[in-house]
Amino acid sequence: MNLKKNIPILDWFPNYKKEWLKGDLGAGLTVGIMLIPQGIAYAMIAGLPPIYGLYTAMIPQIVYAIFGTSRQLAVGPAAMDSLIVASGVATLAQIGTENFIEFAILLAFMVGFLQVVFGFFKLGFLVNFLSRPVISGFTSAAALIIGLNQLKHLFGVQIMRDNKIQTLVIEVFKHVKEINWITLVIGISSIFILILLKRLKSKVPAALVVVVLGILLVRVFHLEQYGVQILGEIPKGLPDFIVPKFEKNTLIDLFPIALTLSFIAFLEAISVAKAIEIKHTGNKVKPNQELVAIGLGNIVGSFFQAYPSTGGLARTAVNNQAGAKTPLAAIISSLIVGITLLFLTPVFFYLPKAVLAGIIIVAVYSLLDFSTPKELLKYSKIELIILITTLIITATIGIKEGIFIGVMLSLIMLIYRSTKPHFAVLGQVKDTTFYRNVDRFEGLLNTTEDVLIVRFDAQLYFANISFFKDKLEEFVFEKGSKLKLIIIDGESINSIDSSGVFMLKELINKYKNRGIDIDFSGMKGPVRDVLDKSGVIEKIDYSNCFMSIQQAVDAFEDRKINKQIERKYFEYIKQTNR
Repeated sequence: MNLKKNIPILDWFPNYKKEWLKGDLGAGLTVGIMLIPQGIAYAMIAGLPPIYGLYTAMIPQIVYAIFGTSRQLAVGPAAMDSLIVASGVATLAQIGTENFIEFAILLAFMVGFLQVVFGFFKLGFLVNFLSRPVISGFTSAAALIIGLNQLKHLFGVQIMRDNKIQTLVIEVFKHVKEINWITLVIGISSIFILILLKRLKSKVPAALVVVVLGILLVRVFHLEQYGVQILGEIPKGLPDFIVPKFEKNTLIDLFPIALTLSFIAFLEAISVAKAIEIKHTGNKVKPNQELVAIGLGNIVGSFFQAYPSTGGLARTAVNNQAGAKTPLAAIISSLIVGITLLFLTPVFFYLPKAVLAGIIIVAVYSLLDFSTPKELLKYSKIELIILITTLIITATIGIKEGIFIGVMLSLIMLIYRSTKPHFAVLGQVKDTTFYRNVDRFEGLLNTTEDVLIVRFDAQLYFANISFFKDKLEEFVFEKGSKLKLIIIDGESINSIDSSGVFMLKELINKYKNRGIDIDFSGMKGPVRDVLDKSGVIEKIDYSNCFMSIQQAVDAFEDRKINKQIERKYFEYIKQTNR
């Protein structure tokens, strides 16, 4: 067993260079300070007391630093994951209750366990079933839900938490007259400052600036007396070691949301890690090891009262820009959070919830994906429908339902497309040995009326053999009665199953009875092996398999010439015998 491969800290830490420390220290301090308001804010999205956001910002980071392969990924609570936690656990327990907190922590263990299992068995590829339109529709819907749920803090009114936007919009309109205008001004001002500092590309953590300003305003002007809701007391001290409560019924109830979250969290983390990897040579991100690292972070975190965590885009970007060279930056960030837990939690007593709402709204705005729908409108209307359907179902019915329907629609589209792949008749490019689609290229030399050249651009398997047979028959009919040879260019056929084999044998017999031969050209090795072992090549004769289309055409022309010579020879013999 290669320990360095499975525990990457054993690779980078012994080879640590002194010149890296400045970057890691600066990045660690920056992200650590950024994590404090973020952790508190995201805990609010998850329906948990603020302290649990700080626990989640500390423990999983340390574990990831030991087992993770990305040197810049910053792990902790995330907005979308927090929303999924809230929506999933709320079906089992009321938000804010002890049971709700216990279930959220147990969910972290379950998510981590599933991620480690997926990583151990190298099942990271399963995340590919979440197509880009599904991800775009889901994240945009999640952003809308998160943003609308923060309006109660932004307006200072009592609005019931919900994961359906139609319900939230109705609730907002019901309580418009109850808006606390001081709270609204604080929230809007926070959003304005956050956006301004972001556009100015200031190195000062914008979230920390609005937090400090918000606390000072409340303390100086006693705004809590005017109805401005504040965070209140946050317990001091590091998290205790507590074993999550494992109950069979609860595990069964939480499993669907744990499965969903395990994939979503991994997808977020690996997308961010891969994006940062491009900017750093010599640092290879390994998806299956990432699953294990994030999973172990969630498992260990669950024993220290953390809820599910993953890699965050904004934190990772800041970590990278601040000069992080190794995961030591993440360890330093965790220490900053730990120091806050030990000594600084009373500072946040007067923090207005409107400020946290502003931080959340600005953070989730980046989740709204406008570019993907615009692109899909140009070249893939079907995928645009999948995106919109996923968005609408997620926003109006439920998160699990939205993802499930989106994935199912993507699979149906994939299966449908594979049943009717591209199938082209080829013609020769003048003065070359290249052959291209006659419907796409002008000026091609059509082969003689006795030769048909076709290319099938997909695997040949049970779902598309009927399409292959029917389309080929159309091409044969269009070619006419003088057709003597069909050349099947197999350059784009990457696999063939038993149904495809039986279909080819059937076609060979069918066209042979009509005086039409079949040749193969450019077949890939694995396909050629199947055709050889199944007896298909023997059926057409090995001499009728060629490396290129041109060789097949030349061989056919040679056969025609030979037949003409033979015919003339026999005619000559007949005449001389008379």
